[in-house]
Amino acid sequence: MYNVACVILGGGQGARLYPLTKDRSKPAVPFAGRYRLIDIPISNCLHAGFDSIYILTQFNSRSLNRHVSRTYPLAPFRRGFVEVLAAELSQETSEWYQGTADAVRRCLKHFEDPGVKIDYVIVLSGDQLYKMDLRHFLNYHIVKKADITIACNVMPETSDISGFGVVGVDEDFHVNNFVEKPKEKATVENLLISSNGERRFLASMGIYAFNKDALVDILLTSDKDDFGKEIIPEAFPRKHTVAYEYEGYWQDVGSIRSYYEQNLAFTDPIPPMDLFDANWPFFTRPRYLPPSKFNGCEIANSIVAEGVIVLNGSHIRHSVVGLRSRIAEDTTIEDAILIGNDYYETLDDINRSGEKGLPIMGIGHNTVIKRAIIDKNVRIGSNVCIENKRNLTEADEANYIIRDEIVIIPKGAIIPDGTVI
Repeated sequence: MYNVACVILGGGQGARLYPLTKDRSKPAVPFAGRYRLIDIPISNCLHAGFDSIYILTQFNSRSLNRHVSRTYPLAPFRRGFVEVLAAELSQETSEWYQGTADAVRRCLKHFEDPGVKIDYVIVLSGDQLYKMDLRHFLNYHIVKKADITIACNVMPETSDISGFGVVGVDEDFHVNNFVEKPKEKATVENLLISSNGERRFLASMGIYAFNKDALVDILLTSDKDDFGKEIIPEAFPRKHTVAYEYEGYWQDVGSIRSYYEQNLAFTDPIPPMDLFDANWPFFTRPRYLPPSKFNGCEIANSIVAEGVIVLNGSHIRHSVVGLRSRIAEDTTIEDAILIGNDYYETLDDINRSGEKGLPIMGIGHNTVIKRAIIDKNVRIGSNVCIENKRNLTEADEANYIIRDEIVIIPKGAIIPDGTVI
């Protein structure tokens, strides 16, 4: 369907995901051993047949741009594309994107290409996990003859809804109220709906379908910058707005805590989202790596990506081990995320590292890593303990950071032999 444009919002600075966002934008953060977060919304779009995809970003966009260009070169005989639009300074504006709506407003000019007819615009987030058939979402929007459709996750009455936009609807699911991140649940109890015999909230997923003409009118007649806080509450009284119920798995990955928990959730026997569905695979960059190799080790309840080497006597439990990870002898990895490496060290590289007194890239022998996130290309020596035994909630050190009691070793860090964290 060439009359649909999908716009994926790359997010702001990603401060709550720091240091994973120190050198990359939020959508470029690796996930589940081999994917990037951006692969989720792009895959949902492509499975729906929506292949006119814009990704809007302005912070640390190089890694994202490189991943997208290497992963999604759509066939030359198709009209589709996946394109990163970084914020531009021009004669009309000398400011960066001020918010989600401002980013889309600044990119409206790209929707006027005479060679691509656009009737509908679907706005998505680049840092969420879900599997949604966007064809059903758009068909619902069309059948309801709506100007705006808000995708809503159905949440039990007991849920903490303080971090969401709560949508109020009538019996036909026409939107009649919208409260962004209510501080007190009592203020939105009148927005509860009865669904399958239970009282539940409709929480906005930050996913919207617009008639293009309505979107252009809304954005050009308003100077507001954010969809959830400003544009949607301002627009629904004058534009026909409906809510779309979505009851499947959906998670925002905007903080270190949520990133850590959602990664490890995929190690469960029955994960929250099926990565093994042959009819709906999540796409990512093909790397043509060798199979992973395990020598006399124990692995339980874990995800292990391609090109991994685990040596004798090591134990990996309830963990995610990313691409090209190398784990030496008698090492324990537990409740941890190893994002992996961008490349392998050659024997010459290893010898040069040894001459400089550096650990090789990967995890040394007789090392313990628990409740931690190890970013890319990290060198962790032997006899190291990374466990946060002091149960610190927050810490900022030269070669590690702690957030929510989770230790994060930043990209490219060097942890010498014998270090205790």
